[in-house]
Amino acid sequence: MSGGLFAGYPAPATDEAVTAEGRLRPGYAGLEPVLTELGAGGLAAAARSLAAVRAARGVVLGSWSDGRHERHPVVLDPLPRLIPAEEWRLLAAGVEQRHRALGAFLADAYRAAGRRRSDVDRAPEIVRAGVLPEWAVVRNPARDPGAVGQAWPGQPRVTVGAVDLVRTAEGGWMVTADDLRTPAGLGFAVEDRLSLRAAVPELFAAGPPGHPAAALTLLRQALAEAAPPACPGPPRVAVLSGGETDPSWFEHAVLAEALGVPLVRTGDLWPRADGGLEIAVDGARRPVDVLYRRFDEGGLAAYRTPVGQPLDVQLTEAVRAGRLGLANVPGNGVADDATTFAWVPAMIGFYLGEQPLLPTPRTWVLADPAALAEVRGRLHELTVEEVAGYGGRDAVDGRTCGAAELARLGAAIDAAPHRFVAREPVEEATLPAFVDGALRPRRARLRVFSVASGGGVRALPAPWTRVELGAPVAGSKDTWLLP
Repeated sequence: MSGGLFAGYPAPATDEAVTAEGRLRPGYAGLEPVLTELGAGGLAAAARSLAAVRAARGVVLGSWSDGRHERHPVVLDPLPRLIPAEEWRLLAAGVEQRHRALGAFLADAYRAAGRRRSDVDRAPEIVRAGVLPEWAVVRNPARDPGAVGQAWPGQPRVTVGAVDLVRTAEGGWMVTADDLRTPAGLGFAVEDRLSLRAAVPELFAAGPPGHPAAALTLLRQALAEAAPPACPGPPRVAVLSGGETDPSWFEHAVLAEALGVPLVRTGDLWPRADGGLEIAVDGARRPVDVLYRRFDEGGLAAYRTPVGQPLDVQLTEAVRAGRLGLANVPGNGVADDATTFAWVPAMIGFYLGEQPLLPTPRTWVLADPAALAEVRGRLHELTVEEVAGYGGRDAVDGRTCGAAELARLGAAIDAAPHRFVAREPVEEATLPAFVDGALRPRRARLRVFSVASGGGVRALPAPWTRVELGAPVAGSKDTWLLP
């Protein structure tokens, strides 16, 4: 497309889609005819059409600022992101591997609380083997001993997981985070496909990419398998949301609609005589076997059910009665915080006997004196992140800090090194995004979801790309998996 749509695009050498000469890379060549036909004017019209479609659908993310709830549109870029089949196979296998290892770690971490009192060593197996220090598991602030009773015996604690990745400047992929609590974004991936097809149907003329319907089928199956063994018939599933003020309320509604299940709030939950729960839907009550929990467990105790009982107590009692399954089980933060991230490669080796399929940035847990000594004096070239439970604020990029800020950061680390981890920065590739009427290179994140199903783990063929468009605007791209 030299001389065409991308002629003025300032493509870095590491751009995922466009060469420095303004030509589409081979993976994107299939879009060239339609993009040539659209041109800059057609792309601008497509962006306006997408904005209208999204506004009509109410595609927003919520946030709280100074005690006020605000809603921000999630802008969909008209250019989709394309992932070749061989890359998707690697990504899917790597994400499944991490889910399996972290699921095994969670079972191990919470099994310790259930050991026999006569056991001399009640530590998790991975600690007993010397792979992880005891403080990293038992004294992790995200570990909740009470969560042991919130899973029925043998239940996988992670029904739905997610892995965040970036494409590196070298063209590979790097894992940047795991999310095993209430990973968001799958509903937006589904909505992105619907929006783009409605607003710019000509993009799909060359043949439709994989459809998120396959992912929804896998998700339904996984949620059904989260039902307790005593479930009397086909599992009855509902999506549990914190309500309209939840930042991802729109997504909760999309998922419930796509799955064909009720969307309920905490005030819709009622106890049953047999110890289970029922939900109020359209003025009637019906039993529920699985709650797809879509808000953080930190808020469970703050909610009250209609009978005045704290929500976490009500849920725990229903699980212990063998009448309810929670997806995901609370307490999973011990497996996806910044500290644990450093040891996931070791977990893959310990629990699975495998080598990691996806690389991660080198990470130092500064509670370890040797790691602290190694990074002291290097803060200006690393990123530093506060561990969840101690604040969990955004990472600080030492490369952008002045001397005074670096001094304050160093003092905070020296005062409480257990609160921090440090990482090697990742040099990321870019993607073209339509910003202010022109194509501009932007960094992007890829979130790949996975589910526990059929005794194994499956990556969902509906990844979600988030693209930087400038705060406070949230941006995304429809992500195509090429055959």
